[in-house]
Amino acid sequence: MMDDDVRQLKEFMDNSKNTVAVTGAGISYNYGMRRLKQQTSRMDLMRKLTPEYVRKHPDEFYQLMKDSFLDATFEKGPGPVHKQLAELEKEGKLQGIVTQNMDCLHEAAGSKNVIEFQGSFADNVCVDCGARVDDYTVWGHGEAPRCPKCGGPLMPSNFGRGGSELQERMKKAQDMIAAANLIMVMGTTGFRSDEYMAKLSPDTTVVQINPASTVFDQLAVLNIRRDAEKVFAEILVNE
Repeated sequence: MMDDDVRQLKEFMDNSKNTVAVTGAGISYNYGMRRLKQQTSRMDLMRKLTPEYVRKHPDEFYQLMKDSFLDATFEKGPGPVHKQLAELEKEGKLQGIVTQNMDCLHEAAGSKNVIEFQGSFADNVCVDCGARVDDYTVWGHGEAPRCPKCGGPLMPSNFGRGGSELQERMKKAQDMIAAANLIMVMGTTGFRSDEYMAKLSPDTTVVQINPASTVFDQLAVLNIRRDAEKVFAEILVNE
């Protein structure tokens, strides 16, 4: 039997023409993702996330990325929530995803309309010639990826360039949020939510799915204090 709060969410979804999921690190930690700052000191980390470091130490950079993100993407994930959201998109119940994660687990699960506002392993740049490689699977071969044009090391472009590109990603996230009738927030405590929620319409329904309290508590019309995996399992079985 479907719980009352899940039944209410399903009604919101059935009545929404444009539903967007907002996801954070909480849906990736169970599948091996670790914060970069857990791997090294902040000063050392800033040194390593540069084209100069990657050019000289591509294997060390790859290992840092593998320990922090890539094991989750290629060995342990995607997880149930990633797959459930992809299924909801396939069924026309979900129109897009805004995520702070750059691990590409949503794409690996089959989601198509994903905005990774902090960058992505699907958006890479060669540190030697500047060529772009828009494919996250180049990181899944067990070694540092190389540029198909010149053989130089690749790195995610948000580390190598950042700036205007990340601003454009955030603008796309804002526009996706602005067009939504329903927003489902899960796995995030609200990192940079003041930015991607900047154009939120007062008419948009916000539902939070999170066992813990977050900054979204007051914004949400419905707070479901459960794991997202169990909530969407109930919804999908009752489609």
